[in-house]
Amino acid sequence: MFGLPVPIVAVIIGEGGSGGAIGIGVGDRVMMMEHSYYSVIAPESCAAILWRDSSLNREAAAALKLTAQDALELGVIDSIIPEPGEGAHTDYEQAAEFVKDTVVAAITQLKQTAPAELMTARYEKFRRMGQPKDQQ
Repeated sequence: MFGLPVPIVAVIIGEGGSGGAIGIGVGDRVMMMEHSYYSVIAPESCAAILWRDSSLNREAAAALKLTAQDALELGVIDSIIPEPGEGAHTDYEQAAEFVKDTVVAAITQLKQTAPAELMTARYEKFRRMGQPKDQQ
């Protein structure tokens, strides 16, 4: 996907995980609904591997930093899309409007960038992920 000469916008609306997490991360703009989570492994699987006890899933979830706020602070995503009320399930239409507005704004901004510049910026953004802020 690094070689696609068009904008890539990814939105995590529930669970963004496993091998797909890498594909999602390639986006020029990666956004998460505020109550979604993003990880390369489920907390139960992580706990089973690390501690040989899947019941320690809460500890694993805390260590994985799964939340939208965590991902934003780590620089893994670009923005958080708000959810209505107690979550997207409480007002589907409003949740869809929030997603639509955010995606349209991202595409409007990105389509002004030349394809070569877009691909270079995408690659550099991906390479910076996981680096401490003072080394970026």
